Amino acid sequence: MRHSGDARLDNDMSSSPQADLQASLASLSRVVLGKDRQLRLALSCLLARGHLLVEDIPGMGKTTVALAMAQVLGLSYRRVQFTSDLLPADILGVSIYETRDGSFRFRPGPVFTQLLLADEINRASPKTQSALLEAMAEQQVSVDGETRALPQPFFVIGTQNPAEQVGVFPLPESQLDRFLMRISMGYPSVAAERALLIEPDRRDLLFDLRPVLQAESVLQLQREVLQVHTAPALVDYILALVQHTRTQSAFTHGLSPRAALALRHAAQAWAYIDGRKSVLPEDVQAVFAAVATHRLQPRERSAAARPPSAEELLAAVAIP
Repeated sequence: MRHSGDARLDNDMSSSPQADLQASLASLSRVVLGKDRQLRLALSCLLARGHLLVEDIPGMGKTTVALAMAQVLGLSYRRVQFTSDLLPADILGVSIYETRDGSFRFRPGPVFTQLLLADEINRASPKTQSALLEAMAEQQVSVDGETRALPQPFFVIGTQNPAEQVGVFPLPESQLDRFLMRISMGYPSVAAERALLIEPDRRDLLFDLRPVLQAESVLQLQREVLQVHTAPALVDYILALVQHTRTQSAFTHGLSPRAALALRHAAQAWAYIDGRKSVLPEDVQAVFAAVATHRLQPRERSAAARPPSAEELLAAVAIP
């Protein structure tokens, strides 16, 4: 559905940012086949200054998405493989004693990067998972009584194995809430998987990717996303959706005010990629499932007590 107010961004924001974003998505789509929607959600998450959780079985391209995004967006990249024996210091860094002068020198951990891949994050203990809470929420880490700022932009992509797999620790609600979105890659289409089988070296395309953006450009885009207008009626629509989740007895609790803000920012980013200067109801609907579902925990885990789906929640709230 299109609205008469669906105007393109004015010349003061120029068309070049959208051209760069479309070029970035095109580059990503050449490496990750048949997942255009997931890639756009991932880019929207970054532009909304959030963090992304990708949940799927191994071998679905989660790590490829993270590495491809870092290269296309011109961001520094580090990967941490989460395991049961991983310690917080392995992520944040540690102070090393210097015997020459009797001082301590801080050695930064892999968190000091612009795009951090926390691979299989739910294979680490809750203590290690919690090491990322401050970094994700405040863009800084505190070690040995000193607070250190992280590079900007700072974007965490966490990958998560399904809960039924062996050796996983469920992410606590506080950790889940730090991720603005959760997506699933899903199985590829037959055509996409056929291309993977015919060209088994497609992963080599990662090394041919050239940056379309740079870190400073991404920061500028994040600032411009915040300027995308959200009309009062759209704010009321977001509030109505949030309030509706709080009336559902099938959930342990509804969406929080932080989730409402996440929904607005994600919708702004989705509209911005489309080249619009105002948010439409369709933008809110496009990002709702990715923003909301990992924050809505079912009260009972049984087929008989299935909670409402994202589509059912959207259908129950009138569009302004």
